[in-house]
Amino acid sequence: SLKMASDSPESLMTLCTDYCLRNLEGTLCYLLDNETLQLHPDIFLPSEICDKLVNEYVELVKTDSIFEPHESFFTLFSDPRSTRLARIHLREQIVQDQDLEAIRKQDLVELYLTNCEKLTAKSLQTLVSFSHTLISLSLFGCCNIFYEEENPGGCEDDCLVNPTRQVLVKDFTFEGFSRLRFLNLGRLIEGVNVETLLRPLASLAALDLSGIQLNDVGFLTQWKDTLVSLVLYNMDLSEEHIQVIAQLRKLRHLDISRDHLSSYYKFKLTRRVLNLFVENLVNLTSLDISGHTMLENCTIPSTEEKMGQTSIEPAKSSIAPFRGLKRPLQFLGLFETSLCRLTHIPAYKVSGDKNEEQVLNAIEAYTEHRPEITSRAINLLFDIARIERCSQLLRALQLVITALKCHKDDKNIQVTGSAALFYLTNSEYRMEQSVKLRRQVIQVVLNGMESYQEVTVQRNCCLTLCNFSIPDELEFQYRRVNELLLNILNQSRQDESIQRIAVHLCNALVCQVDNDHKEAVGKMGFVMTMLKLIQKKLADKTCDQVMEFSWSALWNITDETPDNCEMFLNYSGMKLFLECLKEFPEKQELHRNMLGLLGNVAEVKELRPQLMTSQFISVFSNLLESKADGIEVSYNACGVLSHIMFDGPEAWGICEPHRDEVVKRMWAAIQSWDINSRRNINYRSFEPILRLLPQGISPVSQHWATWALYNLVSVYPDKYCPLLIKEGGIPLLKDMIKMASARQETKEMAR
Repeated sequence: SLKMASDSPESLMTLCTDYCLRNLEGTLCYLLDNETLQLHPDIFLPSEICDKLVNEYVELVKTDSIFEPHESFFTLFSDPRSTRLARIHLREQIVQDQDLEAIRKQDLVELYLTNCEKLTAKSLQTLVSFSHTLISLSLFGCCNIFYEEENPGGCEDDCLVNPTRQVLVKDFTFEGFSRLRFLNLGRLIEGVNVETLLRPLASLAALDLSGIQLNDVGFLTQWKDTLVSLVLYNMDLSEEHIQVIAQLRKLRHLDISRDHLSSYYKFKLTRRVLNLFVENLVNLTSLDISGHTMLENCTIPSTEEKMGQTSIEPAKSSIAPFRGLKRPLQFLGLFETSLCRLTHIPAYKVSGDKNEEQVLNAIEAYTEHRPEITSRAINLLFDIARIERCSQLLRALQLVITALKCHKDDKNIQVTGSAALFYLTNSEYRMEQSVKLRRQVIQVVLNGMESYQEVTVQRNCCLTLCNFSIPDELEFQYRRVNELLLNILNQSRQDESIQRIAVHLCNALVCQVDNDHKEAVGKMGFVMTMLKLIQKKLADKTCDQVMEFSWSALWNITDETPDNCEMFLNYSGMKLFLECLKEFPEKQELHRNMLGLLGNVAEVKELRPQLMTSQFISVFSNLLESKADGIEVSYNACGVLSHIMFDGPEAWGICEPHRDEVVKRMWAAIQSWDINSRRNINYRSFEPILRLLPQGISPVSQHWATWALYNLVSVYPDKYCPLLIKEGGIPLLKDMIKMASARQETKEMAR
């Protein structure tokens, strides 16, 4: 079903929501006084649509760098007569006090505020407006929501220095929240009295107190008849805590797990504690004891273990206390404990570090609220993907994507997640991935590159992009990818390996794409960036892959794109060409790339006068004799000269070398090439070559063009015969055969 899920198109609801949010002004809203968004007066939207709009908006602001947040977005939902909200999930810096204030008239049933650090005690007051309807509330990680700003009384000079002091609000309680059943106070700030805060709640069903240190939890027994879920992650427990928990007999889910790296815990789990839970909490279906050190051995000796297939039957359990369970648990959290490596574990789902299944269960269970654990689980997945083969590829990919999206600013997750993505998207897994899934990968990779200038993340992201077919698969984010890569290449201090990969990617991105793409990338500063890299390498006297790729990228981006050719000349490209030729006389690949590029420049009539200097013409003439890279360097040099000759004798504005002498050397070069040469070149169009056929001003240019066509269609007929026909080459050749000025051997070849 996962395969199908990742393949199916987005629902119409999702597509419409996305479209409206990206085009609020053109759809649901208009601009009042050119600044405030207002809902059109005839719109009424039910909660099914409004909830989705708000939740999707938060998601877009968080994960899509191109999406612009709106100051007044939440005010669109201020009037319940036109918009209804019921269940909304807000995250991080996106939401501020005034946003909650804007929707205070709504009858919210479910409000999740996760890591909303900008919310202050003003929002506590706003919460009271929802007290009569709210069933579910999360304030996880809202570390400032119990602080208010206090203005010192007589405002003396110190007002300017410290105008506001943060004061802890002590008098807020959940008085009047009569329907509240599910409450998450995870990572609540120290100093708030949890017992007083919660006492007014009549019948709590689920409570999360992650990361809060409470020495006395006796007050929990007031909900012993209603509490079905209790999370005490990272709370340092004691015997008293255990006795209280054992009285909460209705519990179905209990989580006392901890991050074993975060701080020193006195508490150690024992066989007796687990027995106590199994005996008293008879409804338990889910238990998490991840990160705990077992004080004594809870395992059944291997001699007594039932052999045969692994079993989830409690009677066969390798963990002794769990033999008392009535039925297998739905979930058992054993991540970073020794117990997860045992043979028979009585649970349908186990989180641990023993194998892929356990690791994926861990990532799934802890991503939302425990990035510190998730990053270690993803690290284990990275090893599995690198060393063995992933058997649940789609699930793994989806979980890593979710974690990277959810924790865009968490360095550990970005490093481990981007590394795992590299291995999960490589070619052996390619067949199993849908276009939609691969696009999601590209999106999170680009998010990572944007948020993190950190070397490891940048390298991982660039390497992952190399697993895609370029430019095709990156086309939908074309501008953005190019901007990010140029950004990397323009940094003053650069990591060698990242530089190499980024230049390789840039080169691939401008290969085989439409001219408007090339023009757009040219305008972003692509030509300048490549020339700067070449300049740096020249100064170091190194001709490496970066140098070769940079020239190759310039060759690609100038193909039939006059603007980029002009930029190359304006930014002293010719000077660099001559210097590279002089510094690296033996580098054949380099010569080929440089001359391919100059061939593109020579195709532009307006730019040819700039090539008309004694120095350049001498260099091109001498390269006619080059044997570098087969015939490629000689062929390209001849191509450059053919276009220059095509402008006629009057355009030859130099005394040395003489035009006739260069023409003679061109004939000699062409006659020396093997007509069956296999080629290191790729033509998307013959237009620049065909241009040289219907003319009598330069027979040698005509001959070069005819030779080029003859070679390409005879060596690669399947590729180039259709192109020649499509671009109208046949009638041009027929006409040329009738021309008096054409040389006999040219006509033979044309025939």
